[in-house]
Amino acid sequence: MIERYGGSEKFFGDFFIGAVSPLGFTCKGKNGRIKNFNYYDSPYLMQAVSGFISESLRKQLELGIKRDVCFCMGSGKNFRYLSRVNENFGYFGRIEPLDHPRFIMQYRAKQKDQYIEHYLRKFSELMS
Repeated sequence: MIERYGGSEKFFGDFFIGAVSPLGFTCKGKNGRIKNFNYYDSPYLMQAVSGFISESLRKQLELGIKRDVCFCMGSGKNFRYLSRVNENFGYFGRIEPLDHPRFIMQYRAKQKDQYIEHYLRKFSELMS
């Protein structure tokens, strides 16, 4: 997608990639193995890290990025949480959800080119 956008220099000149939660969380799966655990998959964890997330977002925004449009990687729980935070703090003019690249590669790899075109169309529409 970055190559189709125009390469890494152009892409990263136009976009800042941050994280709602720059911390990673893990838990033990049913098989006993450690697996990734999203902050939004537990109301208790989400409550416990909400202050940290707000502070982390504020610090990222202090870097001076444009804030009229935020593209959210994740169109489900991550998008809903970020939208609620944005309602409270007004960090962004609007938040535009996009399906997460990991989701696409794991579950929709055959449609990857369609997703890339969708990303590029959204960027073009909202960045002009």
